[in-house]
Amino acid sequence: MNREMSYEAVMKRKNQIMEKALGINYHAFEISKVAFDYEKMMRETVKYSIDEVAQIQSLTSVGSTPLIELKNLTQLARKFAERGKGARIFVKDEAANPSGSFKDRRASVSVYNAKKQGYKGVIAATSGNYGAAVASQAAMMGLKCIVVQEVFDKKGYGQPEILEKGRKCEALGAEVLQLTVGPELFYVFLCLLEETGYFNASLYSPFAIAGVETLGYELAKQIRNNTGKDPDAVVITHAGGGNVTGTARGLLKARCKKTQIIGASVDLSGLHMASDKDFNRKSFTTGHTGFGVPFATWPDRADVPRNAARPLRYLDRYVTVSQGEVFYITEALAQIEGLERGPAGNTSLAAAFAISREMDEDQIIVVQETEYTGAGKLPSAQLTFAKEMGIKVKKGDPEENIPGTQIVIPEHPSQIKVKELELDRLRKSYIKKSLSNFDITQLSQEDIKFLAEDTNTDIHYIEKTLKNFYKIPNKN
Repeated sequence: MNREMSYEAVMKRKNQIMEKALGINYHAFEISKVAFDYEKMMRETVKYSIDEVAQIQSLTSVGSTPLIELKNLTQLARKFAERGKGARIFVKDEAANPSGSFKDRRASVSVYNAKKQGYKGVIAATSGNYGAAVASQAAMMGLKCIVVQEVFDKKGYGQPEILEKGRKCEALGAEVLQLTVGPELFYVFLCLLEETGYFNASLYSPFAIAGVETLGYELAKQIRNNTGKDPDAVVITHAGGGNVTGTARGLLKARCKKTQIIGASVDLSGLHMASDKDFNRKSFTTGHTGFGVPFATWPDRADVPRNAARPLRYLDRYVTVSQGEVFYITEALAQIEGLERGPAGNTSLAAAFAISREMDEDQIIVVQETEYTGAGKLPSAQLTFAKEMGIKVKKGDPEENIPGTQIVIPEHPSQIKVKELELDRLRKSYIKKSLSNFDITQLSQEDIKFLAEDTNTDIHYIEKTLKNFYKIPNKN
C-alpha cells in the first residue's frame, strides 16, 4: 500500500506510527486531552518489578556499578565552607556500564522488550550516548540498530562531542544517520520506524524510565550499606527528564522519602537548540537548560504520545551551573580523584561541589552518575571548537559567562556556585501550556487533579494559578 510521505502527512499519523513501534496503546490511559493515568501506564506497560528489571539488566552486565566517595573533593569543598559545613560527596560510577553511561539502563529494558515482542531491530533518535547504549544492547540481543543523530549546522560543522558519540555508535554495530539541525530529525525518525517496522527505543517510554529506577534503588542501598543512613540529597543532571524521573522513582521505591531531589543543568539561556546559528555555539549537547526547561514545562514534546519522564513530579530543587564551571570540575575530578569522566555527569558534580558547602559535614550528597569520556568529549576538544566558532574562552569569574559568547573558566574552586531556577515559575508555565497547547479554556476536576500530581503541588495551587491566568485587566 502506497503511503503519502510528505512532512505534513507523516506528522498527521505520528501517534499511530509511534504506538505501533512501541506496542503500547496509549489511548488506554487517556482521561482527557490534558490528563492521563500515569501510574497505570507505568504499571501496565512495563509489568516488571524493580527486582525483575535488575535481573533483566544483569543479563547484559548493566547495573551494579560502584559507589565512590570523593574524599579529596569533599576536603577541597570544606576548605571553602563555613566551619562544620561540607557534606560528604559520593558519586555513582555509571561509566562502568557496557557502553559507558547510565543510559545502558534505559536501553536495556527497551531492547529486551523489543526482542521479547519479536521486533527485528531498534531505532533511537539521540545525540549519541543513548545511541551507543541502544547499539550495545542490540548487539548483545542480536537485533539490528539504527541511530538517527542531529549533528551538523548548515555549513557542515559538527561538534566534536557529537561526532565522538557517532563513532562509538558505529563501533558498536549501529547504522548511523547524521542529519543537520531542524525538524528533519523527527520526520526521518518516523519514516524509518514506519519503513522498517523496528522498535522505537525511545528515551521517554515507560521501559526506559523503569530501567533508570534501578539506579536510584541501587544507590540508596549502597549508601545505607556504606554509611548506615539515607542520602540527604541526590544531584541529577537534568535534560529531557528521564534521569530525574527514573532515579527519583527508584529512591522512592527504596523508601528514601526524605532525600532531596536536585536537578542540575548547564546554563545555556539565550540559545535556541533548534537554531542553526546557536547549535554550535554551545559546548554541551545534553544536560543543559535548552532541554531541561522545555521538557520540564512541556514533557509531551517527545517521540512518544505520552512522555513517561515527568520531572516536575519529583524535583525539589533545580539549579544551574556555567559551562566553565563544569569544565573546571571535570579537570578537578581527573587530577584530584584520578577519575577521567564527563562531560554530562560532571554537570551534577559541579552543582554538588557547590551545594555540599551549604550542608553539614555529617550529611551526604550523591552525584548519581558519571559517563565515559573520549577524545571528542574532553574539555580540550570542546574548548578548541568553541574558539573556532568565535566563542571567547578565558579564566576569571564564572559570573561573567555568557552562553554562546563567552566561556569563563573559574580561577579558584571557591568560585563554583549554583544559581536557582524557580520551580514555581516552571510549574506555572507547564499549567499554562496545558491550556494553550490543547486550545481549551476550562479544566475538569480530573484535569486539575492530574496537573497537581504532575507538578507535585495540590488542587488549591492549580486552582489559584488558573485564576491568575484569567484575571481581568483593570481598565481605569
